[in-house]
Amino acid sequence: MSDHPPTDAPLHGLRPRRTRRTPALRAFVRETTLSVTQLIHPLFIVEGRGVRKPIETMPGHAQLSVDQLEAELRELLSLGIRSVLLFGIPARKDATGAGAWDPQGPVPQAIRELKRLAPGLLVIADVCLCEYTAHGHCGIVHDQSGVVDNDATLPILGRTAVAYAAAGADIVAPSAMMDGQVAAIRSALDVAGFLDTPILSYAAKHASAFYGPFRGAAESTPAFGDRRAYQMDPANAREALVEVQLDVDEGADLLMVKPAGSALDIIRQVRDAFPHPLVAYQVSGEYAMLKAAAANGWVDGPKCAMESLLAFKRAGADAILTYFAIDAARWLRDGGA
Repeated sequence: MSDHPPTDAPLHGLRPRRTRRTPALRAFVRETTLSVTQLIHPLFIVEGRGVRKPIETMPGHAQLSVDQLEAELRELLSLGIRSVLLFGIPARKDATGAGAWDPQGPVPQAIRELKRLAPGLLVIADVCLCEYTAHGHCGIVHDQSGVVDNDATLPILGRTAVAYAAAGADIVAPSAMMDGQVAAIRSALDVAGFLDTPILSYAAKHASAFYGPFRGAAESTPAFGDRRAYQMDPANAREALVEVQLDVDEGADLLMVKPAGSALDIIRQVRDAFPHPLVAYQVSGEYAMLKAAAANGWVDGPKCAMESLLAFKRAGADAILTYFAIDAARWLRDGGA
């Protein structure tokens, strides 16, 4: 006698395929959803006027001067995107990154303009020195060893954060991976009277090969050495939790994991261990690879992009910083992908 019931006999118990049969059923039981309000759009701000310089390795993105922000902002708001993160690219660089805290530098100017145009926009300012130093490192270096003077860098990061808060930034986001940077920035903000300005810490940031296109876009490739002495080894997960705990202890209000695609396990572990709002950063290399593969017809670009964003949410992220923000907002609006 066969161990299997006749084909015409009813099968009892749970059959997951029953709830996959139609689009309405699939939508009804969907566990993870993505909202446009959870997307953060990155902006690269340069000095000058009339500048809209496309970034070759990141199709759809450009370096923008402040006077070009109104058109960009109009598109973002029309799509429902309400959060941006700013990177600045100065005309002149030096050994200490002095342009980072210049009140007339690209980021403070952009913050003021964005707040003038859209007071309700959430403006996050990245706090790092790599775009502003002539050597391209994230802090002070005294020779060509590439070794950063951690403690000499801290007051500069604090001064930069204060300049951004004074310009009107809603959140400052230190990404330099200096030990003690959150505490130094919190102290500087509080002394300057910005007690209510929150800190979004790049708490777990690996020394990743996926940052290549960004370094070209931000003009921040190190002139010598590399950043492995202060960014995390991509092989380490337990260390990531140590880094996050240190930043939490120093006063971080929000946390970030970068890059997101190769650190889904860390996003999940951070989510399980900490109650703080958690941001996943889908970095430039992740974006560029999907764009290139889609352009060659190797993958369905929109579907792959949206699947990656859902993976970040499923792993535990509350918000996603992504170069796909505008594309994803369109797909969500149009019901595509």
